Amino acid sequence: MAEKPTVMAVLGPTNTGKTHYAIERMLAHRTGVFGLPLRLLAREVYDRIVKARGPSCVALVTGEERIIPDRPQYWVATTEAMPLEIGADFVAVDEIQLCADPERGHIFTERLLHARGLLETVFLGSDTMRGAIAGLVPGVQFFKKDRMSTLTFAGSKKIGRMPERSAIVGFSVENVYAMAELLRRTKGGAAVVMGALSPRTRNAQVAMYQNGDVDYLVATDAIGMGLNLDIKHVAFSSTAKFDGRRMRALNTQEIGQIAGRAGRHTENGTFGITGEARPFDEDEIDAIENHRFAPVKKLMWRNSDLDFGSADRLIRSLEAPTHDPWLSRARDADDVLALKALSNDPDVKEKLTGPQRVKLLWDVCRVPDFRGTSESEHYALLTRLFEFLTGKGLAQTRIPQDWLAKAVERIDKPGGDIDTISKRLAYIRTWTYVAQRRNWVEDETHWRQETRAVEDRLSDALHLALTQRFVDRRTSVLLRRLKQKETLVAEVNDKGEVTVEGEFVGRLEGFRFQQDASASPEAAATLRTAALAALRPEFHLRADRFYNAPDPEMDYTTQGGLMWGSTAIGKLVKGADPMRPSVEVFVDEEAGPDVADKVRRRAQHFIDRKVAALFEPLTTIAKDETLTGLAKGVAFRLVEQMGVIQREDIANDIKSLDQEQRGVLRKHGVRFGQFTIFLPVLLKPAPTRLRLVLHSLWAGLSEFPEAPPPGLVTIPNIAELPRSHYTLSGYHPAGARAIRIDMLERLADILRTKDSRLGFEATPDMLSITGMTLEQFSGLMEGLGYKGEKAERPKTKAAPAPVPEPLAEASDAPVNPIPEEVSLLAPAPEPEPVAAEPAEAAPEAPAVEMETYFTFTWAPKPRPRPERAPRPQGERPQGDRPQGDRPRREGDRPKGDRPQGGRPPRDQNRGPKPEGEAAPVAAEGAEAPRPPRGDKRPDRKDFKGDRGDRSNDRKGGGEKPKFEARPPRAEKPVDPDNPFAVLASLKLK
Repeated sequence: MAEKPTVMAVLGPTNTGKTHYAIERMLAHRTGVFGLPLRLLAREVYDRIVKARGPSCVALVTGEERIIPDRPQYWVATTEAMPLEIGADFVAVDEIQLCADPERGHIFTERLLHARGLLETVFLGSDTMRGAIAGLVPGVQFFKKDRMSTLTFAGSKKIGRMPERSAIVGFSVENVYAMAELLRRTKGGAAVVMGALSPRTRNAQVAMYQNGDVDYLVATDAIGMGLNLDIKHVAFSSTAKFDGRRMRALNTQEIGQIAGRAGRHTENGTFGITGEARPFDEDEIDAIENHRFAPVKKLMWRNSDLDFGSADRLIRSLEAPTHDPWLSRARDADDVLALKALSNDPDVKEKLTGPQRVKLLWDVCRVPDFRGTSESEHYALLTRLFEFLTGKGLAQTRIPQDWLAKAVERIDKPGGDIDTISKRLAYIRTWTYVAQRRNWVEDETHWRQETRAVEDRLSDALHLALTQRFVDRRTSVLLRRLKQKETLVAEVNDKGEVTVEGEFVGRLEGFRFQQDASASPEAAATLRTAALAALRPEFHLRADRFYNAPDPEMDYTTQGGLMWGSTAIGKLVKGADPMRPSVEVFVDEEAGPDVADKVRRRAQHFIDRKVAALFEPLTTIAKDETLTGLAKGVAFRLVEQMGVIQREDIANDIKSLDQEQRGVLRKHGVRFGQFTIFLPVLLKPAPTRLRLVLHSLWAGLSEFPEAPPPGLVTIPNIAELPRSHYTLSGYHPAGARAIRIDMLERLADILRTKDSRLGFEATPDMLSITGMTLEQFSGLMEGLGYKGEKAERPKTKAAPAPVPEPLAEASDAPVNPIPEEVSLLAPAPEPEPVAAEPAEAAPEAPAVEMETYFTFTWAPKPRPRPERAPRPQGERPQGDRPQGDRPRREGDRPKGDRPQGGRPPRDQNRGPKPEGEAAPVAAEGAEAPRPPRGDKRPDRKDFKGDRGDRSNDRKGGGEKPKFEARPPRAEKPVDPDNPFAVLASLKLK
């Protein structure tokens, strides 16, 4: 005959061994299911059973975690996830007094009424449930268990005077963090336990407390649900909490449940208050000490016989009333509220085509809001999940893997502070819950492992963050080692993190130790002493590696810093010479003078070689003994200015250079531009960057200018920046932009061929050199001293090339090289008469496409005229004759009729130009861009070598040569038919 099933209720206060008794009873059966109220408790019981029987026969099932071996015998689960359909021999439900909880009470009531083992059923909880269980469960057997230790009230204590092995209870995250921070400052730290923690994080924190690394525990009321800890005293920082809807005071039974965690086995415990908590009255203290609480009169209940015919029928079945005097219909939980909201959505309602879809909607609505977001955000997520699972057809589909992968990837970031990691943990719990649902995702095994792995990484990161913020364990470890006079072992990983005896103490950045700022001020000095003592060998090893490191591993910053890889090891300082800076290294004094000297010498070698390599042309010029006189002075100025110098700064010296001296300088790569004297090779990005740093060091600037990005022809011209910064960067300011020096000289070569007085148009070559539009180029030319006039004209298409007619074979007629239509000597052809035609309606003229063009003329602003002494009476300077004194003679050249390519007109107020005067200067100190004189077309003295040795002719009394801005025109033979030929021949005679 089969054994008759028994139902037992094991009731009693905390620390009575009820959980231990239920585990032993379950292991006495072949199969069993154990339901617990918290995931943390389920994990703790699972670990105990695995330790007793091994992992191959124990399964763990929670909302976010499933560990199911091939043939499990014992199932440990949260109360909601209990697998009752397997028909286990033994069933146990812990904390059965939660039947009266307004939020989750209906789940525990359902288990009380219907969860049964084939052979034995055990309900564990408070003695306050005796009457309710007796009224609802027929034939139940009661077993009362007494507390194994005494619990007494210890009054009020400040946190600073809290005894060791104490747990301080708070009811908000902010309150828990504040108390943990205070304990770290006064007691060395505390472990933190909250219901929102993952089991991995909670176990790590509890282990830290149980091992004695910290003597204090700060927790929420989560410790009241069966966590077995070695606690001697429980202190309440508050006696009120927010229950999800409102702030309310704790009842006596809740206080007793939490206070009962004090004392373990036969060791007595105490409880009390701290901070601003409300004092307990005498009746409360007596009830807690003697475990006498008011019995439970009503249990929360919700109908479990659900109707999935439609959404409305499902809601009505959930709202069905009860007539049992022990039961009270529970208020709508979050899942019912979500069902009502989603069933009113037209898109969702359209997909509810049958009972299976309604049941699927109910399963989706039961996804908990772990994230704690607003209702609208949570409902939007549930709607999206339901759309994925329903798809377009009738069959159930799956959540897209790429969408789920992106959602998980956004969360898989272990970095951040405690709040950030805690929020990510809450988010990953949602996807862990989704991955545990059958037929919701493809490759369920993969996503369960993936979400579990993300949760483990976040849990470890949260434990580390909590430890670093609220625990000063490393100080105690280091002090203990120092007192024992043992050699401390320091390690530095590839990220520069320093650990001493396995404890994180700071970072080693180059040759400086950056201590972790979270250490308490009292222990900071001791911590630094211990760390540096252990790091001394590491300093020498690192100095040897740095001394033997190749130059490519080192670099300098635009602000003069010296880098070894990504680590700052020093900075450049002003030296005795602009091109030989000194080095200041960043080395801790504790590293010793030998380490500092070795680092300094290697850094100085690096920067010296860098300067020598990038400025080798300047070094060659400085050492050239063939340079003498003015050429040597110009070379000195170039070296002093690091290869780039404004021409106007040494204009007189340049004009005094003869062609031979210029040739010697050109052999060294010096280019004599109209605006700048420079070495083109030193305009490359690397020399330019170093030139700016060296100049800024020598000038003593507090903030160094940065080099422009490579490859830019023009950059913005910022008025606040000195002009010298642009010159050193290889640019010349002109208007709103600054143009690169070499490109400016190329532009000057083109402008030299244009008539800057009569005006010229911008050509594609000019725009190509500058990389500008017409509008931008106009601003650049105005900055160079030109005036641009904008105009429009009809856009013409290029006419097809005319096909030449074949010449007559016997034609002896001379060919005129100038076509008749453009020859000045050919008579104008008479117009042919046109026959009158009858007037017709003129066709509408087609729209003419217009093009914009600019005409530029030389228009420098006049410079202020210098003061001159008064002239003697009767003396008339040359050029003061009024233009209208004599009548215009025949043959006079019209005003402004200069040869094409001539120089811009001189300012009439400046008087005659002295020999060797520089080019006219535009407004505000800008050079006047007359036809530039670069290497291809040097200035006046440059022409000596190009036109023969005319200087010798002048010394011998020869006529002074005249130089034109363009070659002379070729002389044409005199036309014998010209009436002026006779006069010309008479003049020659």
